[in-house]
Amino acid sequence: MARRPAVHQMITSRKAPKPIGPYVHAVKIEQPGAMLFVSGQIPIEVPSGQVFRGDIKRQAEIAFEHLKNIVIDGGFALDEVVKCTIFLTDLETFDKVNQVYQKIFVGMNLPARAVVQVAGLPKEVDIEVEAIAIKKGAAQDEMFRDLDFQ
Repeated sequence: MARRPAVHQMITSRKAPKPIGPYVHAVKIEQPGAMLFVSGQIPIEVPSGQVFRGDIKRQAEIAFEHLKNIVIDGGFALDEVVKCTIFLTDLETFDKVNQVYQKIFVGMNLPARAVVQVAGLPKEVDIEVEAIAIKKGAAQDEMFRDLDFQ
């Protein structure tokens, strides 16, 4: 059976830690409009590969730095991020994480966001962040040209 061509391009950043499982940093879709889906990022220090489990604010800085680097290496800008999801093991740390978040997404169109408390995260960290970006200029008529809404 022949394999069909992939509908997405795998994105890997040298500025983020290697994935710790069977996934890639992000996937990029070109049609109907360019989109980037960034896999969850946790506080792994680069280049040592050591997991940082200390102060939640520092964990957030590391995780968001990885997210930022992957978005940029995928050919997108931070103001093209339309959705960000933050997973925390303790919602009591939300204010500290939000301080870091506000430094990443500044003076732009802010993305939609969800913050979810979870029972646990990979490598026993306290934060994981993921995002979706859509390239500016994707015309609606191009995105929905094959749909009939009549």
